[in-house]
Amino acid sequence: MIVEIINTGSELMLGSVLNTHQQWLCRKLADLGYVVDRQVAVPDTGSAIQQAVREALSRADLIITTGGLGPTSDDLTRQRIAELLGRTLKEDSAVLAQIERFFSVRNRPMPERTKVQALVPDGAIVLPNAHGTAPGLAIEVLPSLLRRSDRPAILILLPGPPRELHPMFLDQVVPLLRARLPLETPFLCRVVRTAGLGESMVEERIGGPLQPLLERGLELGYCAKFGEVDVRLAARGADAEAAVLEAERIVRPLLGRHVFGMDDDDLEGVVIRLLTERRMTVAIAESCTGGFISHCLTNVPGASAVFLGGAVTYSNAAKQAFLGVKPETLEADGAVSESSAREMAEGVRQRHQSDLGLAVTGIAGPGGGTSEKPVGTVFIALASPERTVALRCLNPYDRATFKFITSRQALDLLRRTVLGS
Repeated sequence: MIVEIINTGSELMLGSVLNTHQQWLCRKLADLGYVVDRQVAVPDTGSAIQQAVREALSRADLIITTGGLGPTSDDLTRQRIAELLGRTLKEDSAVLAQIERFFSVRNRPMPERTKVQALVPDGAIVLPNAHGTAPGLAIEVLPSLLRRSDRPAILILLPGPPRELHPMFLDQVVPLLRARLPLETPFLCRVVRTAGLGESMVEERIGGPLQPLLERGLELGYCAKFGEVDVRLAARGADAEAAVLEAERIVRPLLGRHVFGMDDDDLEGVVIRLLTERRMTVAIAESCTGGFISHCLTNVPGASAVFLGGAVTYSNAAKQAFLGVKPETLEADGAVSESSAREMAEGVRQRHQSDLGLAVTGIAGPGGGTSEKPVGTVFIALASPERTVALRCLNPYDRATFKFITSRQALDLLRRTVLGS
């Protein structure tokens, strides 16, 4: 099966917007067994969109386009693909009613131009949009001058905004693919998510023990991210499930406490779940991360039950006033020190009467470093009723990356503490 993705948008070609669809869709499709063979990005011109779709239809079984379904003059995907396929666009009353409801419940007037999103090509399946106004479309393209293969292709048109595309793909496109384009052989994929180990170290631990399974067809892949490494275990055929489950049984003990979840788990979600299960609470004191750790945790539904509060204490005065850090500690060791981090963690725990107190303080740069504490130095402390532990890390990256990696390290320390590992 040949799969192609066409991302439309002049903003992609100008570099003003990051093309996150290519990574997200490729990952989701690959996990389902539909590995993408080719993807392209084209501007919002009608000719570019038509040419890209024409080329894809000549060879691919599944083509997914993103973007260009909105109401503005540069949203041409729907119209130009209908022209290419010789399909008439007709107003769909159900789609129009959904668009009208979208504006009505928000007490906003509906621009007349918005009605263009209710135009549907003949024979297309409408994919309702629960998070916006532009519906997705699925079109079966039969063998023709455009379609040289002897079997039909499925052409799927998805809206551009990720908050609309993601749920539409998961809730509607995935079932459609399984019904219309079932895989010829069974496929299973699991992703083991780890934190605190580099990619080469992960491979060193598991590569050898997995070799017999690799020789029998197991697919093994690594995806390194800031502070995390994903291990992808996949197999095809009648024995796919057995092979993947056996690989997982081998990998988990070898990576031990560094495994924080599976598949779509994220670190903050795992932390909130563990705290909830154990009926524990946490409070957070942040300096160098500027509230980013709290932001990550509060993105998780249910966080309010276990995250009591926090403080962004950027200055020494704030550390003293809100956390009780001793002036003599700051004078002797500095704000970026293990002793200051410990007092921050203990102070935020005491003030919020939480089970745990987490604190970070560091030098984000680009200035402020010394030979003893270079740029990127960070101290992370976690206080519990029994003890306070502290880590020293070095994250010599740009400020945004520094904050993100530091948040991963802090959340992983919190996770391991809750687990008692």
